[in-house]
Amino acid sequence: MADAWRITARQRAILTAIIESYIETGEPVGSGTIARLQSRETSGMSSATIRNEMAELADAGLLEQPHTSAGRVPTAQAFRMYVEQLSGGTHPRVDAKRLTARSRHQIDSSFVGVAGTQAVLERTSHVLATLSSGVGVAIAAVAEGDFLEHVYFSRLAPASVLAVVVTRSGMVRDRVLTLDRDLTSVELNTAGNFLNEHFRGWSVEQVRLELAKLVERERSEYQRLLNAVQQLWVKAVPSTDSSTPSVYVEGVANLVGVNVDGERLREMLAALEAKQRLVDLLNAYIDAHQQSVRVIFDLEQQAPEMAGLVLIAAPARMAGESRGTIGVIGSTRMDYENTMNAVSYLSRVFDRIAPHPNE
Repeated sequence: MADAWRITARQRAILTAIIESYIETGEPVGSGTIARLQSRETSGMSSATIRNEMAELADAGLLEQPHTSAGRVPTAQAFRMYVEQLSGGTHPRVDAKRLTARSRHQIDSSFVGVAGTQAVLERTSHVLATLSSGVGVAIAAVAEGDFLEHVYFSRLAPASVLAVVVTRSGMVRDRVLTLDRDLTSVELNTAGNFLNEHFRGWSVEQVRLELAKLVERERSEYQRLLNAVQQLWVKAVPSTDSSTPSVYVEGVANLVGVNVDGERLREMLAALEAKQRLVDLLNAYIDAHQQSVRVIFDLEQQAPEMAGLVLIAAPARMAGESRGTIGVIGSTRMDYENTMNAVSYLSRVFDRIAPHPNE
C-alpha cells in the first residue's frame, strides 16, 4: 500500500470529499455527488474527471465498491490517511481550540456541580458518547501507594453511612456503606477525626494494615472505637481499590447501528461490557505521557472482537499528572475532526474541572 500515500493533490481533495460525504450520509459516494459539492478543492472538475481519479484511488486501495452500488466507500487505509491529514500539514484541523463553540458549551455545562476525579470521569464517558454517537470510555488511573488526605462520614439512616475519602492524588471516593450495627453521628465524627489525626499522609493500604494491628492489640474501651473505625475504613476503601481502576462506559447502544452481523455485534458488545478488557485495550495503546490525541484503527490486534471499530483516546491530566484515560470507541464512519477535538478539549480542561487534593 505504499503507493496509497503518494496520491496527487487533486486525488487527495477528491478522497477527502468522499470521506466527509460518507461520514455525513453513510451512503456510497458517486462522482456526480462530488461534482455537485463544488468545494474549493474540487470546483471545476467534471464528473468524468472525478470518476477517473476515483478509479485510480480504488487501484491504490483507498476506495472500494460495495456490492453493485455505483458509488464507492473509503477503506480503512483511506481513513488513516484522512486522520493524518487532519492532524498534520500546514493547517491542522485537530486542536482543542478548534472545537465548536456549541460543543464547548455542551461540555462545560455538563460539568457544572460535578466534583471529584471519579465523578468527572463518569460524566466524561457520558459527554463523549453524546458528542460522538459512539461509546464514551473513561478509566481512572491506578494510584499506586495513594495517600490519605481526608475522610468524612455522615449518617444517612440507621446502619447506613455516606463515606467520602479524599487522597492526595486528588481521587475522591464516595460510597454509601451498610454497617453491621448503627453508629451515631458522634461516633462517626469521632471515627473520622481518629483517621484524619492518626493516618493523614499514610497509604490507604498502610491504614488497613495498621488498623488490623491496633484492633488485635487493644483490649479496652478504646476497642469499641477501633472496631467502628476498622469497619468504616474497610467498607469505604475495599482492598481492590488500590489495584483495580474504575471504568466508566456510556453509549454502548450507539453501536447497534454498526453494519455488522448479529454474532459480530454480540461479540463487540460483550467486549465493551467486560471492563478489564477495556482497561487492557486502552493500556496497550495509550501512553500516560503522550501529549496528543491518538487514533487507533487496528484494535483487532489486541481484541479480535473489536475489528472494524476505531479508538480515539488521550490521557486525562490533573496538576501535570495522569488521572486516567478518556476516549471514544466507534465505527470508522465517525466525525473524526469533532471527536478528536472533543477528546483533546476534555483531556485539557480536566485539570480545571477536577478538584485538587487540598480542596
